[in-house]
Amino acid sequence: MGNLLLEGGAEFGGQMSEPDLRAIERAGGLDASIVILPTAAAPDNNHKRAGGNGVRWFQGLGATNVKTVDVIDRSSADDESLAASIRTSKLVYLLGGFPRHLGETLANSLAWEAALTAWQNGAVIAGSSAGAMVLCEHYYDPYERKLLRGLNLVANACVLPHHNKAGKNWVENLTKSLPNAILIGIDEATGMLSDSDGKWTAYGAGRVTLYRGGDRLSVHARGEAFRLNEQFINR
Repeated sequence: MGNLLLEGGAEFGGQMSEPDLRAIERAGGLDASIVILPTAAAPDNNHKRAGGNGVRWFQGLGATNVKTVDVIDRSSADDESLAASIRTSKLVYLLGGFPRHLGETLANSLAWEAALTAWQNGAVIAGSSAGAMVLCEHYYDPYERKLLRGLNLVANACVLPHHNKAGKNWVENLTKSLPNAILIGIDEATGMLSDSDGKWTAYGAGRVTLYRGGDRLSVHARGEAFRLNEQFINR
């Protein structure tokens, strides 16, 4: 089983190099196959630009084998040729954007099954903002103000991206809806990368803040390792 990287947003603004380089290292190094899924940027027709930004960003970090895979709707999510590219990758990166479109496009699709196969074979699955949100059991769609079920790689958890800005304002309402879940606030320019033993480490300029039942459990800065309770990790 591979690792997970959850990031708080502003992924290609120039400040996410540390968590991304760590993920590349876990994926096998700079020659590892990286695929970027711009799905969440498709509703406003921004997927080409966002995907291109992602390719340039990872190339700027030294990656030599990076491309976008245009899974942008349900039809493309069930395209076997696109799924095949995902299945053989070592790092699958989900861009930010519209979380509901991303979650519902990937759920039970060939593309997501391919990503899970890659992950089971040791690949890293990474997501920023909406990409991180849908990887948990629960995610909040701020556009429709609805709590939805995610892809459930991290069980009984919900990511609050952009935590240092808008995300921190979701805590009170989400605590009412998810009183027993772990709320994971991740600042922009910040990521948390899982280890094989169930620990996570914070990287980047900001912090990771954990909440449960309305209480702030802990705050983790760059380089600090922490553990979500084992019951909250789907492995």
